[in-house]
Amino acid sequence: MNKPLPSWLVYCRPGFERDCVEETQAKPLEAVGNSGYLVLQGKARLAYNQLAFARQLLTLLGEVRDLPERDRLAPLLAALPAAPERFGALYLEVPDTNEGKTLSGFTKRFQPLLEQALRDSERLTDDACLPRLHLFFPSEDRALIATSDPHNSSDALNGIHRVSMSADAPSRSYLKLAEAFAVFMDEQEQAQWLKPRMTAVDLGAAPGGWTWQLVQRGLHVTAVDNGPLKGAAAGHPAVKHLRQDGFKFRPQRPVDWVVCDMVEQPQRVAALMTEWIVGGYCMNAIFNLKLPMKKRVEALRIALDSIRSALNKKGLRYRLEAKQLYHDREEVTVFLHREKR
Repeated sequence: MNKPLPSWLVYCRPGFERDCVEETQAKPLEAVGNSGYLVLQGKARLAYNQLAFARQLLTLLGEVRDLPERDRLAPLLAALPAAPERFGALYLEVPDTNEGKTLSGFTKRFQPLLEQALRDSERLTDDACLPRLHLFFPSEDRALIATSDPHNSSDALNGIHRVSMSADAPSRSYLKLAEAFAVFMDEQEQAQWLKPRMTAVDLGAAPGGWTWQLVQRGLHVTAVDNGPLKGAAAGHPAVKHLRQDGFKFRPQRPVDWVVCDMVEQPQRVAALMTEWIVGGYCMNAIFNLKLPMKKRVEALRIALDSIRSALNKKGLRYRLEAKQLYHDREEVTVFLHREKR
């Protein structure tokens, strides 16, 4: 007898539900436009770090409808499956929509009650190696019960890494790079690859949001843009501003990082970043690929495949990941790390 295919609960940016379905190639059981979540079936194994449009990847275990307003705790506890026996964390989550945000107050009030009940029954413990328990509330009277694999999911509530804005940042793009560091690298990798006095190039830097994020981490930055830098980034001693074309600039000696947030066709940006890594100009890159309104998954696949093909042809070892971040819009952020031999 064939083993039944798993059901997945996936969170995404509202409006990108179709892209998630296309990317996973799984059967949509529930995929409402602009809802910010999907229920999918199929694909015995999905890899979270290979899904660009998924903020979170969960295994769906069950569902409770018509939750009574006066006692939601009892039916939810009764609906929890026997396996896994214990959970390492409890997340109560809501859709990333205006309607979902109105539920956040309810989940904050309800969380301590459910958490205490699970600890009393010894089903909840502080063990990061155990599966996490997720209760997702599309509405106050409906809950989807799911678990996440710590090695195949996001560890952030709602799959969103919250980052703080610097008061003197030149633009809100500062948040985008801060989120990228949190999503693509753990704390140990950040400490290793973002050391003070390392060097970076910011292509298309103006007005300086990404440059300022790098400066705040102690890096020395060459900001390349024909436009002006603004705010604290302008004239800062750790910033060298070159009024040049970001596509034509190359450093005289290798740097540790290149970052790029230029508005250009994704294939052209992908080719530029490939040249920087293959040519030995840097070891690490974070860049944005601005996607078309239609065929976004295809455009992203073509761009990423071109990078893989070029690096594989050179026999290079590398790590390549892409995610549509919370602070992204019609774009996907890519992390590319060239490993040392």
